[in-house]
Amino acid sequence: MAEGVWKYEVIREGEEIILRIDCENFTKTPSLEDDPVYMAKTVEILAEVGNATKLVFHQKRDFEYDYDQTLLVLEIAQIYIKLSRQKGLFSMDAITLNGKSTKNSDGRYIQLQNIMSKLLKEDPIGCYVELKRMIRIERINLDKLLNENDIEASKRYIALLTYIFQLLDKTRLVALAQPHIAGLKIGTRDIYRELFHPIIKPDFMFTKLQAAYPPEGEEIDSYTIDDDNTEITLFSYPDSVKYLYHVMPPEFKMGEEEYDLLDMARKVMAEHKPTREEFVNPKRMREIFSNVGRDLIEELLRYRNLKLSSEQIDMITAVLVRYTVGFGLIEVLLKDEKIQDISVNSPYGRSPMYIVHADYADCFTNIIPTKTEVESWASKLRMISGRPLDEANPILDTELKLGFATARISTITEPLDPTGLAFSFRRHRNKPWTLPLFVHAKMVNPLAAGLLSFLIDGTRTLLIAGTRSSGKSSFLSSLMVEIMRRYRIITIEDTLELPTDSMRELGWNIQPMKVASALSKGSSEMSASDGIRSTLRLGDSSLIIGEVRSKEAVALYEAMRVGAAANVVAGTIHGDSPYGVFDRVVNDIGVPKTSFKATDIIIVANPVKSADGIHRKRRVTQITEVRKHWEDDPMLEGGFVDLMKYDSKKDELIVSDDLLNGESEILKLIAANIPDFAGDWDAMWGNIELRAKIKEAQVKYAVQANDLDILEAPFTIRSNDTFHLLSEKCKKEVGSMDSKRIFTDWDIWAKREIKKWQKGEKGKTE
Repeated sequence: MAEGVWKYEVIREGEEIILRIDCENFTKTPSLEDDPVYMAKTVEILAEVGNATKLVFHQKRDFEYDYDQTLLVLEIAQIYIKLSRQKGLFSMDAITLNGKSTKNSDGRYIQLQNIMSKLLKEDPIGCYVELKRMIRIERINLDKLLNENDIEASKRYIALLTYIFQLLDKTRLVALAQPHIAGLKIGTRDIYRELFHPIIKPDFMFTKLQAAYPPEGEEIDSYTIDDDNTEITLFSYPDSVKYLYHVMPPEFKMGEEEYDLLDMARKVMAEHKPTREEFVNPKRMREIFSNVGRDLIEELLRYRNLKLSSEQIDMITAVLVRYTVGFGLIEVLLKDEKIQDISVNSPYGRSPMYIVHADYADCFTNIIPTKTEVESWASKLRMISGRPLDEANPILDTELKLGFATARISTITEPLDPTGLAFSFRRHRNKPWTLPLFVHAKMVNPLAAGLLSFLIDGTRTLLIAGTRSSGKSSFLSSLMVEIMRRYRIITIEDTLELPTDSMRELGWNIQPMKVASALSKGSSEMSASDGIRSTLRLGDSSLIIGEVRSKEAVALYEAMRVGAAANVVAGTIHGDSPYGVFDRVVNDIGVPKTSFKATDIIIVANPVKSADGIHRKRRVTQITEVRKHWEDDPMLEGGFVDLMKYDSKKDELIVSDDLLNGESEILKLIAANIPDFAGDWDAMWGNIELRAKIKEAQVKYAVQANDLDILEAPFTIRSNDTFHLLSEKCKKEVGSMDSKRIFTDWDIWAKREIKKWQKGEKGKTE
């Protein structure tokens, strides 16, 4: 064991010679690839030790470089030893003639000393490149020399540089670096990051997590997630508007034996490097790793003669998967259904993660991510998406699908983020949102839900507008659930957010399409515009656009105008008002004004803040129809007519006079195609009210039963199907759409089904 600041020991385990360097007293994370000081000191220690097959830095975690990587550094150490034993080659006498200074002798001596004392050890690849440059310059200058002593001294200096250059040229390190050497800037470490990849003990053991509760904080809420394994506590502060979201996952409450098991299992699991194909199907990959991990842990338990309960083994297995092929504590946060957004800012290691909570809005957490973690996330996201993330493409948008949650992820890196990597995770529900869920959350009231249900059945074109985090995509998914499952749905997104997988499992004929991001450069993916145009060849379908961002809007309106709107066309767009949507679509994106008239309904969703500015809630603030008679400006020419508008005092949408008076042109167009409603506004309005009454009753019964699953998609689908079937039955039997009879029949069905629901006989959707 060496003494002093740099302590190390040589451990022999069978044929392994492990050089373990203690870095606990250093603030910098040990890294051959990132830090020239660690590289230089490692070369010196290897020169003293003489041989090693594995290199381990210990600084709370073990950073382990395997045999192949250790050999790369060992070869440099051997050159350093060899040159150190030939000190005479680097003396002043060696570069002068007969002990007399010659032209440039002082500069050459300084260069050689820099190579031996610094550059060779800190940056051997840079040293190789610098030697090559120095030799080239010396040969050019040689032809300009006239004095014979200077010429001879220059030749000896070139020979010395060539000798060192050739020693480096024979190393495996330089051989592996050759494809990356062109244009190398000395001092950069990018090449080393390509060649050195240490195995690091699970991050969960050493993630910066402030476990202690804040002494000045006041607990305002607490609950558990992940089958009660993770404790969540929220704190307020007496002198701050900020809330603390304090998480205590099971990996920070384990005993030493459990930590040791995880450590050993991680080393075995780390030998497998998942391929891109595996990451494309994360659910399947996690199942495989979970099965392998559980078998491995059980084997280790038998080997160490230990016993753990089945629940403990399951928990350790979940943690193992989380920190091998998963996203660590990000996954813990995503398991909380109340979290809507997660932000990870750079520089890492300094600031905590931030979240947006459904009940407490913006909060900071007790988790501080490390460099290793964020770089691991970036690598995995590259593999999952198949998209680049580098200086040429500093933005990466993709999606993460886990068994318990899905999330849209936006990542930025240098040069856009000058201090490294930053992430934004937008959590989506695993299940589709439904209109009854939004009625319960008061985003819309029952009458608005009934109106929207009628518009969906009326195959209208709808745009959902709003600011960021207004709930546009979630609300769009609730409207998709209103589309009868007899119709095909095609979705187009650049980042998959809509619940297409869940809807397919629930019986929809749905085809998702993924197109190139508006921010991507040189992508092999199909553009959004081409994706929209291709749907015209896929037959009669409802068309759902995840978000209208750019020039694809032109193609969307082309599709709407040539008849693609035989079924529902819907999408989201950024805008805070109907005119804001018009301005963006026409003036910013370039859709002709006449084409914009293909829009039937604009739904505006925006966050509504409390008077104190601390709290906010999501509300639909307008449901507006777009009339067709205007020529230039729909705002000035009465082209926008509100059907419902938000009343802040009542905190709900209120029916407009135009709608009450039957002045909706869009509803009249729908009614004109339905014999029971044609020319009969009261009959049509009665149907809207019937739908509203059913949505309201569904919410009422769910609250009475204390079972909000009744508001989820499976029951909502059955409710919608039953409504349509009962309407058809009523029409056949009495010759008209008797709203009172239809509701009575639906109410009998609903009460019967809810009783089954409560008994655990939840019917499957067919």
